[in-house]
Amino acid sequence: MTTTGRLLGSGRSADVYEIDEAWVLRRDREGWGDAAAEGAVMTYVRDHGYPVPRVRPSGSRTDLVLERLSGPTMLQALSAGSIGPEEGGSMLAGLLRRLHAVPARDSADPDARVLHLDLHPDNVILTPDGPRVIDWSNAEDGHPGLDWGMSALILAQVAVGDESIADPARAMLTALLADPSDLTEPGLAQARTRRAANPTMSRHEVELLGAGEDLIRALVS
Repeated sequence: MTTTGRLLGSGRSADVYEIDEAWVLRRDREGWGDAAAEGAVMTYVRDHGYPVPRVRPSGSRTDLVLERLSGPTMLQALSAGSIGPEEGGSMLAGLLRRLHAVPARDSADPDARVLHLDLHPDNVILTPDGPRVIDWSNAEDGHPGLDWGMSALILAQVAVGDESIADPARAMLTALLADPSDLTEPGLAQARTRRAANPTMSRHEVELLGAGEDLIRALVS
């Protein structure tokens, strides 16, 4: 097991620790993921020019060693007012389009692409060299409509909620969907099914899915 330093942050299912000035370790607390598989996807999309951190082998299923990045998450930047929600939504749309230019790794379907399936403001680090996308634990090959549906639905759940960031989330969602996208009705329906089955979501978050889906349809109609 890789030796760790101080705890840098924690998410719903993983913790991030300092290794040194160049590397960090993300450790899965729940044992659901496969660090080696995730690292392979990240290396693949990076080799195709997509902005992700470098990775190195850890020899562990639960530990992923990542390049240490400098900068806030997009969510932190939005909260601080250093970027606006419209800029954030446009940036997410650009990252999705750029990802879906990367061919699928294993699928024989010519329309399949690499999908992130969890691309939202807390999974984008705004480094001095540009945005970097993290947390590829859900990545798989598939049709881009599902990826657009997942990102849109994540934002829509916040937009229809009662938190203070609901209005910025709606503005970001509107910007995400402003340009022609590959969002499809089957992709949105599949995204809702997957979100509802996500074990890290609260009951309240699941209850917001229907209203979130309705908002997305209203914005693209």
